[in-house]
Amino acid sequence: MQKSFAEYSTRVEEHLERVYAIRVVSRDFAGTFFGDLDGAEIHIASAVPPEQRLFLLAHLFGHTVQWNVDVRAFDLGQQYQYPVDRRDLPAIVSYEREAASYALEMLHEAGITDVDRWFSDYAACDEAYLLHYYGTGEKREFLSFWRDHAPLVQPISIPLFTPTRKRFRLQGVVI
Repeated sequence: MQKSFAEYSTRVEEHLERVYAIRVVSRDFAGTFFGDLDGAEIHIASAVPPEQRLFLLAHLFGHTVQWNVDVRAFDLGQQYQYPVDRRDLPAIVSYEREAASYALEMLHEAGITDVDRWFSDYAACDEAYLLHYYGTGEKREFLSFWRDHAPLVQPISIPLFTPTRKRFRLQGVVI
């Protein structure tokens, strides 16, 4: 990687605010929550390490796009509690993968083109963590789900959208 995760996080924050008019707020969260979104803002826990911050900024941007272009995505993105109905899992996986694809496209727009492998592995870890939680209710150590060489996320074009405030997910949840 040519630049540090901290430098890339700063670049992404500036890109989100300048290009998409999405405000990024650093703040404290209760418990084990690290990020939240409402369709117009992305909130990130102040204390997360730069690597996690970059992933959360990008990934929550992907969900922000979804929430603003597809009403069903907003409904899908609301809180799920264990046990999640197995019939809902394919839609959840599709939702997470689409968010990752928008996220990677945005990283490329911001001139960050040397993290595709890292981002793909991180997104796969996040998906595995979520599926485990939704199936068992257990919150294990996030990185215990890490596997190198996950299939590469494929970036997809970001549709035009206007960020519109809905409600924060902590009134739903980002686990």
